[in-house]
Amino acid sequence: MQPQILHLDLDTFFVSCERLLDSRLLKRPLLVGGTGDRGVVAACSYETRRFGIHSGMSMKLARQLCPEATIIRGNAGTYTKFSQQVTEIIKERVPVFEKSSIDEFYADLSGMDKFFGSYKYASELRNLIIKETGLPISFGLSSNKVVSKMATGEAKPNNQMRVDHGLEKSFLAPLSIRKIPSVGKRTFETLRGLGITKIHTLQEMPMEMLISALGVHGQTIWKRAQGIDRPPLVPFHERKSISTERTFGKDTTNMEQLKTTLTAMVENLAFHLRTNEKLTSCVTIRIRYSDFQTYTRQMKIPYTSADHILIPKVLELFEKLYQRRMLVRLVGVRFSDLVSGNYQINMFEDTQEMLSLYHAMDHIRKRFGDRKVMYATSMGAKTIGSLHNPFNGEPPIVLAHRNQ
Repeated sequence: MQPQILHLDLDTFFVSCERLLDSRLLKRPLLVGGTGDRGVVAACSYETRRFGIHSGMSMKLARQLCPEATIIRGNAGTYTKFSQQVTEIIKERVPVFEKSSIDEFYADLSGMDKFFGSYKYASELRNLIIKETGLPISFGLSSNKVVSKMATGEAKPNNQMRVDHGLEKSFLAPLSIRKIPSVGKRTFETLRGLGITKIHTLQEMPMEMLISALGVHGQTIWKRAQGIDRPPLVPFHERKSISTERTFGKDTTNMEQLKTTLTAMVENLAFHLRTNEKLTSCVTIRIRYSDFQTYTRQMKIPYTSADHILIPKVLELFEKLYQRRMLVRLVGVRFSDLVSGNYQINMFEDTQEMLSLYHAMDHIRKRFGDRKVMYATSMGAKTIGSLHNPFNGEPPIVLAHRNQ
């Protein structure tokens, strides 16, 4: 039985969602992302790409390249609902699937050729998604995840492609090395410096040469160029850490604002820990200054999910890390080394009133939203919060309006 791995990708997902909500945006240049000078392009329509615009670009530069583009801030909650509709359709119709991002899916259709036909089934699944949701979607079908993903890229927009078993290498040969998953900017520059621009050149090289140039990563790239890398499907993404960060609209040295933001971050993350019966033993904070220099510092602590322990630890780390006395552009908090468990009561320090307070506040948050009740010290950070459960087994959602 030959493996048959399907890769599905919702085309320009955020843009497509906005066009479903407002048909006036059809066939118009459209940018979704942060609307301020520090915002980035989370998604762009195909009409804007001929101007050189791409996702991750500064919104300020994108506006200069295409002044006539319509700019929408975007709504993560809306995109999550559309994504969930597609997820439910796939979940009901394939035996094993992986949701690798908010708009990308893998499915294992191995063995289906004997009874129905993998390509026919994938085509019918794609048509059903388009019919039920109105969203354009493309797919690639091959013997492994990597080739399928690259086939989807060649099939776009709103189309499909199959790479038959044994033809993976010839399909990949004429493509640019930039199209290999995990070949980023630095790796591309290194390979280009060696005179390598097409995958067929990689296919003719010995693996040892790539390993000497790129380290262990070179072996993975060589296997992917040959079409023989077979990473497994991951039906459930176990979170190793949770984090949040905030880029300020204007660089600041306002200590009250910085500490208020950090307190709100800890409060939100600790709520998710308690809700999902998780504990953390490693706290990390991150600071990026106005000159884009970024610093992090972490601290090991006893396992906990309690605000009254985590907030002082984070503020203590901030006091130690913030030494340059420069304007701050971004702050972030991360909890890692997560394990399952409930907060262990401290016999000598914890009180019944404090534990009852945690229970009451979490109950209100679950029912009405995680920003409906908060500490007075975090009230200034009104937009700190999460629209989803970070432990639901799905990959983290990239917010359309997130600043960098």
